[in-house]
Amino acid sequence: MTTTTLEEQIGHSTEHGHGEEVDFYRAKRGLWSWLSTVDHKRIGIMYLVGTLAGFLVAGILALIFRADLMTPNSELGRDLYNKLFTLHGAIMVFVFIIPAIPAALGNFFLPLMLGAKDVAFPRLNLLSFYIWVAGLVILLLAIIAGNLDTGWTFYTPYSIKDGADATPLIIATGGVFVMGFSSILTGVNFIVTVHKMRAPGMTWNRMPLFIWALYATAVIQVLATPVLAITVLLLLIENALQIGIFNPAWGGDPVLFQHFFWFYSHPAVYIMILPGFGIISEAISVHSKKHIFGYKAIALSSVAIAIISFLVWGHHMFVSGQSEFAAALFSFLTFAVAVPTAIKTFSWVATLYKGVISWNTTMFYVLTFLFTFTIGGLTGIFLGALSVDVHFHDSYFVVAHFHYVMMGGTVIALLAGLHHWFPKMFGKMFNETHGKIGCALVFIGFNLTFFTQFLLGSQGMARRYAEYDPVFQGYHVWSSIGSFILGAGLLWTLVYLVWALFRGPKAGPNPWGGASLEWATQSPPIEHNFHETPHVDTDPYNYPEIDRSAASGGHH
Repeated sequence: MTTTTLEEQIGHSTEHGHGEEVDFYRAKRGLWSWLSTVDHKRIGIMYLVGTLAGFLVAGILALIFRADLMTPNSELGRDLYNKLFTLHGAIMVFVFIIPAIPAALGNFFLPLMLGAKDVAFPRLNLLSFYIWVAGLVILLLAIIAGNLDTGWTFYTPYSIKDGADATPLIIATGGVFVMGFSSILTGVNFIVTVHKMRAPGMTWNRMPLFIWALYATAVIQVLATPVLAITVLLLLIENALQIGIFNPAWGGDPVLFQHFFWFYSHPAVYIMILPGFGIISEAISVHSKKHIFGYKAIALSSVAIAIISFLVWGHHMFVSGQSEFAAALFSFLTFAVAVPTAIKTFSWVATLYKGVISWNTTMFYVLTFLFTFTIGGLTGIFLGALSVDVHFHDSYFVVAHFHYVMMGGTVIALLAGLHHWFPKMFGKMFNETHGKIGCALVFIGFNLTFFTQFLLGSQGMARRYAEYDPVFQGYHVWSSIGSFILGAGLLWTLVYLVWALFRGPKAGPNPWGGASLEWATQSPPIEHNFHETPHVDTDPYNYPEIDRSAASGGHH
């Protein structure tokens, strides 16, 4: 990829001996060296640990209420059930899934893949992390304060409270408000870094597709997040001062809250999924040893998704009383956003065609992603169709679709990215057999959990109910069994990756034979990434030609 080749870069990295330059984890030890660092890699690791801790907590909450749903009569009771699914949703969305890939893997790899020493504003990067932590602490205070039972969307009138009941909600919306600033500052940092910090020779057409995805995500973060900040601030003010903004009893409009909330939250779906698309583009090319198919189409489709995502929020509100013309327009735009997503999917499948595929854990997660995310995308068409959405609205069909996109898309892509870049991030290799077992458990558990929920929703089972008609019990039992298998697969994955972190064999600088710049430094990278600034003269998917007719279908 570079005039200073990958092999030469790696050579420079290993020639300079040991000590501070060799391993940035061991260069400066101690907790304070981490808490005060401005190294983008360490900040990315801290985000990763924080977001995965949120994922663990929210996942345990989900297992608790899935166990309760195995019987039609709730043991938890309606109030506790409402609190559990509210916390599950709020933690999963605001603590985990929005920052997980951009702030964690994005922070770690964006400068490396650009050939830069760090992000444009390293101190602002650390400040973004502490703002996120501050928002998390405030959200935890709301949980401790008690009665947070509105659902993660904070819909009015559920979120209109009086007196002491309003306190947890005011604190929670304050926490979400603070977290929004972390998202905005990270987006600004990434945009400036991409514009100003690219290595010599790295034109826009030579940027890795993960960078294109992060760039499009950053644009959404900067433009959409302020709308959420204003919305939760208005909700906070309304509850604190009892001013009528959304509460009809005080002269407000509850539908206005939905417009504000979804104007942010539908683009936020792409804040969650676009970086996952970028990971799949990187992993599928490296592990099939083939140039990515349709590079420009994939890159520009990320930008197209970022633009169109601002125009589709009304499809959440087909039953809210909006005009027929508005509903038809939002339905059309919802179908339109599927086009750039389909371009990516077909390009990934075409990349696999006659590739020299490595049947490793990363590729297993890539194939899992293609299966689950395609189901998520196709079921979105049902919810974008006006007549069908009326039947499916607020049913388990929506729950299943949402999880096929978020869990089957973003989380599976995150797992693919963690396995793809684990050797680079930590300098250790994990056990491939353990990885494949974990992927199989996740695949089986996930599909058993959520595919049955499509059937529940199509038969009329409403979401967010602690108790239900016994006729639905069979599907609920299978869904809950699937959730336990999924939880076991994720726990298994956590255990073998932590084991590999401490006991795994050492990784070489380029174990997968990748051609992009992050593989041009040692594993883990030195503090400032590169000893010499790399010079780029070709694109990051430039693999040597192989006799694919002989190799296709072969086991690599």
